Amino acid sequence: MPPEMMAEASWRLGWVGLLFASTAAVAYFARRALIGWSFGAMLEGQVQDLFALFNIACGITVYVVVRQRLLPPRRLLDLGLVFLVVGVFGISMIEFWEGLPDDFTFTFIPAECVWIVAFALLVPNTPRRVLVSSLLAASGAPLALAISAALNGRVVERPMVYAVYFLTSTYLCAVAAYVVARIINRFNTRLKHAREIGSYELVARIGEGGMGEVWEARHRLLARPAAIKLIRTEALGSSRSTRDSVVRRFEREARETAMLGSTHTIDVYDFGITENDDFYYVMELLHGLSLERFVRDFGPMEPARVVYLLRQICHSLSEAHGRGLIHRDIKPANIFMCRLGPDDDFVKVLDFGLVKHFEAPMPGTVVTQEGLTAGTPAYMAPEVALGSATVDGRADLYSLACVAYYLLTGQPVFSGDSDLAIVLAHVKDAPVPPSAKSEVAIPPALDALILELLDKDPARRPATASAVSQRLKQIDVADSWTQESAHAWWELHHLSAISDTAAVANNDSEPEAADESKVSRPRCWPRLDRTPAGDKAASSP
Repeated sequence: MPPEMMAEASWRLGWVGLLFASTAAVAYFARRALIGWSFGAMLEGQVQDLFALFNIACGITVYVVVRQRLLPPRRLLDLGLVFLVVGVFGISMIEFWEGLPDDFTFTFIPAECVWIVAFALLVPNTPRRVLVSSLLAASGAPLALAISAALNGRVVERPMVYAVYFLTSTYLCAVAAYVVARIINRFNTRLKHAREIGSYELVARIGEGGMGEVWEARHRLLARPAAIKLIRTEALGSSRSTRDSVVRRFEREARETAMLGSTHTIDVYDFGITENDDFYYVMELLHGLSLERFVRDFGPMEPARVVYLLRQICHSLSEAHGRGLIHRDIKPANIFMCRLGPDDDFVKVLDFGLVKHFEAPMPGTVVTQEGLTAGTPAYMAPEVALGSATVDGRADLYSLACVAYYLLTGQPVFSGDSDLAIVLAHVKDAPVPPSAKSEVAIPPALDALILELLDKDPARRPATASAVSQRLKQIDVADSWTQESAHAWWELHHLSAISDTAAVANNDSEPEAADESKVSRPRCWPRLDRTPAGDKAASSP
C-alpha cells in the first residue's frame, strides 16, 4: 500500500474501534435495558454481559492505541487484523452462547458477517492477510458454538445444519472480504504507478496551491529524499500556445536555477513533463522552519541573528544576480533556517527566480500573465509594482530589507486593508525606521542600511548583494551570533520548532491541521505559488 494510504487506513482504524465499542454498548446493553424496562424489572446478569464488556474494551483499546500513535501505521494495521478476529469471536460468543434459536432460518445474517466485510472495506490490507484473518474470524462462530456447548454440557444437534449455515454465511463473507481486498489492492497498485514521476515515487502530499501540489518523494534507486512540485497543465494558461510558452520558460529557468552553486540556494535535481502534461520540479527536501514561522512562533529576532541570516541570503542572491536571475519574491516564507549536517541556522532560499522570465506587466499592475503574481505585496519593490522594464537585482534587495524589517519588529514595513493599499504604500509612503517599532535596540548602522535598501529609487540603494553583505559584516552588534549560539538555540527549541513546521503545507491559505500519523519525521519543504498565511509561499524552486 502507498504510505499515505496506509497511514489513512491506520488512522481510520481508531474510528472503527470506537464505532465497534459504541455499537456493542448500544446493541447489547441498551437492548437489555429496554427489555427490562418493558417487563418492569432489571434483568439478571448473564455470561454474555462479560463478552459485551470485552468487546467494548477491545474497541476502546484500539482507539487509544491509534490516537496515541503507540505503533507505526504498518503495525497498527496488523493490530487491526487481530482486532477483527477477536471482535468476531466476542460477537459470536454473545450470539451463539445458547445455540441457534429454535426459529432459525438460513435467511438470518449474523452480525459477524457484516463485521468481516465492513472491516476489509474500512481498514484495507493486503489480500493474503485479509483472507487469512477473515477465515480465522469466520472460524470464531463455530468455535464459540463449540465452547458454549462444552461449558453448558449441551450436545450440538443438527451438526450438518450448522456446517451448512456457517459455510454459507461467515465463511462466504470471509471470501467476500478477500474479493474486496483484491479490488482495493488493485486500485492501490494503479494509484502507485500513477504516482511515479520519472525516477521518483511520490510518497505523501505535503502542500497544495493554486498552481499545483508539492509531494515528498523518493528516488527508486537512490536513498536521497526529495520534494516534487507538480504544476498542473490548466494553471499554465488557457491555450495550448500559452502553456507551451510558459513550460519553455519553466524549463529554461529550471536549468539556470539548477546551475546555481550557492549552498544557500535550494538544489534542483531534475525537471520534466508528466504523461498528463503537468510540469514538475524535483528539489531537495529540507529540515527546518521558515523565517515567517519563526517570527509567528517566537517573536522578533535579535539583531545579531538577523545579520547572521541576512549575509547567507546575500550569498544566494549575489550568485543569482551575477547570472542575470532575479528572484522577485523574497519574503520570510521563502527563506528557511535549516539544520543541515553539522550546521544550524543554515539558510536556504526557496522558489528561486521563476517569475523572472514572465512577460513584463502593464504599468500600474502587479500581475504578469494568467494570474501569476510577480511578487508578494508586503515585500514588493516599487519598480516591480509599477511594472518597470528595468527591474534588476536591486528589487530583491528591497524585498530583503522588508524581510529584515519583519524579523526585527515582527511587523511588515507597510500594512493596509487590501493588497492594492499595501502596494501603493510601497510606491508612495516613507517607511518608519525599524528602530521605532522594535522593543530591542537596533544598531544604528543596521537601521540605516535597511532604510537605504527601502529607498523608492533603485539607484540610491546598494548596487549588489555582495555590497550589502559587506555592509552587514561591518555592523557592530552586541553578543554576535555564532554557530555555537545557533546550535544552542536549536537544541533548546528542537521539538517545538521543527514539529510545528511539519504541520503545515505550502501555500497561502490557512494551514490545515496536520494528520500527525502521516508525518514520520520533522520536515520543511519547497513552497507553492501563492502568498502566505501559514508557513506557505509562492511560485517555484
